[in-house]
Amino acid sequence: MRRDLVESLNAASNAAGTGLAQAALVIARIEYPRLDPTPYLAKLDAMGDAARRRIEANVMATGDNTAIGRVKTLNAYLFDEQGFVGNRDKYEDPRNSCLNEVLERRTGIPITLSLLYIEVAARAGIRMDGVNFPGHFLVRCPDIGIAGAKGIIIDPFHGGALLSEHDCRLLLQRHVGSEVAFDKSLLAPATRGQILVRMLLNLKRIYVHMRSFPQAREITEMLLGLNPSALSELRDRGLLAYHLNDLSTALRDLQMYLKLSSVTDLDEEERKEHEQIWEHVKTLRRRVAALN
Repeated sequence: MRRDLVESLNAASNAAGTGLAQAALVIARIEYPRLDPTPYLAKLDAMGDAARRRIEANVMATGDNTAIGRVKTLNAYLFDEQGFVGNRDKYEDPRNSCLNEVLERRTGIPITLSLLYIEVAARAGIRMDGVNFPGHFLVRCPDIGIAGAKGIIIDPFHGGALLSEHDCRLLLQRHVGSEVAFDKSLLAPATRGQILVRMLLNLKRIYVHMRSFPQAREITEMLLGLNPSALSELRDRGLLAYHLNDLSTALRDLQMYLKLSSVTDLDEEERKEHEQIWEHVKTLRRRVAALN
């Protein structure tokens, strides 16, 4: 287990400011262990500078210094000039979750394209917030200084499309159906920690689906580094250790999970899962005892 990844991610997530790029490039090291972040940070700086110059030129030419005017100019730079696009054909490719690959290949999934959008905008002098929208990550540009303004909702996966509340309701229905009712709180700004956790959960799901269990276990370590009290990650780390035949670690984590999780607070489905984990623990105890 590469403890340096956990330590590097914690340092990046706790650094001054709200920047996401450094932490995203740490996450990319799961797929690219020797990744040097320097050229990619320099590329973001150059893109931010170019976007700022486009925005200033547009303001000079049109006199439009509104938030929506700046967003449209940024969209033209990123999606028309630079050619960034959502990867619909190979959505589950883990490279879509790696910022270095998003910059190289100019394609990604909603959260990485949103992260790119936020980082380039910040370097161009525009504040953007991530929006942890269910099923599809979005970006919000606050209309600072306009009384009662709710901000501009942007979908970088779809070329920087500007979304109304009605559009957001349709998007929610498309991705999660009736499981989640629309509420304006779903469009609230996400914290840096929330964005990084969502990136990691997306990538963990992909690795588990690919049966790339060593990488998935590294992600559980990073998630526990960000939030040591995340019981679901303690459980998953134990289950992944079981798949990797690391029996003593699996037994330790799953016993601790059962000890810390309260059966009285579980619904029927969770109770059944709890019972299955208890059966795993009993099997592990027998197997570990046989090794001694």
